Formats: sequence, structure tokens, C-alpha cells
Amino acid sequence: MARRKPSGSLGVKYGFTLRRRSSDVMSRRRSKVKCPNCARGILSRASVGIWSCKKCGYTFAGGAYEPHTKSGLTSIRISGLPQQ
Repeated sequence: MARRKPSGSLGVKYGFTLRRRSSDVMSRRRSKVKCPNCARGILSRASVGIWSCKKCGYTFAGGAYEPHTKSGLTSIRISGLPQQ
């Protein structure tokens, strides 16, 4: 059985570009990311922009669909704080 893409629920509606963007966002959201605190646990999205580790319980604010956004990583690099 073929594996469905995250944008498979849209069918042929809304055009190829929007379905591809939707697929990219949903695949990034569902990807497994290690915890920046314990580096062993897997992060889960509690709500929009709130991420928590299943193992150590560490909770932090991040992006809506991914825990670390590009602008957030840039601000950490510019400010001189230790990177995650």
C-alpha cells in the first residue's frame, strides 16, 4: 500500500503549489526532533508555538510548525548565547 502524503486530503483542489507548501509544512511539523535540554527525548507540539519533551518535561516556545525557526536561530547566533 502506498504511503499518503500529508497533503493527500486536499485531492486535486487548490493547485500544485499550495499542496506542495502544505505538504512541506506538515512533514516538518511531524518530524522527530531531539530535545535541546536532555538530547534524548523527542519533542511534541503541545499547542501552536509550544513544544515539550516527552522524557524530561522541558517546555519552551518555538515556531508554530517547527521548534526552532530560522529567525530564532539567527538571533541566538547574533546575541552570543550558547546554541541549542
